[in-house]
Amino acid sequence: MFKIPLKSPEEIKVMAEGGERLGKILLEILGKIEPGLSTLEIDSWIDERITKAGGVPSFKLVPRYHWASCVGVNDEVVHSIPRKDKILKKGDLLKIDLGMFFGGFHTDLSWTVRVGGDERDEVGSREFLGAGEKALAEAVKTCWLGNRVGHISQAIQAVIEGAGFHPVEVLTGHGIGRRLHEEPLIPGVLKSPLGETPLLKAGMTLAIEVIYSQGGGEVVLGNDGWTIFTKDGKMAGLFEKTIAVTESGPLILTPVQFSKRG
Repeated sequence: MFKIPLKSPEEIKVMAEGGERLGKILLEILGKIEPGLSTLEIDSWIDERITKAGGVPSFKLVPRYHWASCVGVNDEVVHSIPRKDKILKKGDLLKIDLGMFFGGFHTDLSWTVRVGGDERDEVGSREFLGAGEKALAEAVKTCWLGNRVGHISQAIQAVIEGAGFHPVEVLTGHGIGRRLHEEPLIPGVLKSPLGETPLLKAGMTLAIEVIYSQGGGEVVLGNDGWTIFTKDGKMAGLFEKTIAVTESGPLILTPVQFSKRG
């Protein structure tokens, strides 16, 4: 049986400080997004700002990965390598995934936005992205003592499938802390009987990820060995926050407060 690391209140405070800084970085970057930017430019900004905030880009600590973030567009699901020749266009769905190692602990955060100005698919993309945001919010609400990881999975699955979309079953959220990826895995669908999934305990810190597609939910690995695409070429969405399970309920460690949708 795997062991899930538990954090002390003091350690959670450190993670909250790092997570707050990471949330501010994401908001700043999203405010700069416009057509014509390359995904490598976005990564360079993220790298610079994480360092300036007193942290280290978590993803640069992953063996053989050399970038501060993953920046994906449209049918790119996760692990998208930033590229100089990947230029944003109006109407693209942009996924930014970033993590920061601060004070000995990692936090992880992802968001998806529509690159502004193109009205061709405004309603469709609004519904698609709204489902991802809602699924993440509902998943966080389940993180109370006595519930299980399966409750998180159920919440994600119910919202995404209820909106007519599909969770990507082979990709999951995860525990997080001194290591970027810890136990437990947090699927976006309930794969096991609810009572057999891990019990939520005070001190767990979790990176809850909503990874989903407008199409069938099957994925393929790209030629670069990192970027994962939807198999059918349909749009993908990604929303993630790091949270702590506490005696008084879920505590969001990577708060992202939007005045309006990006």
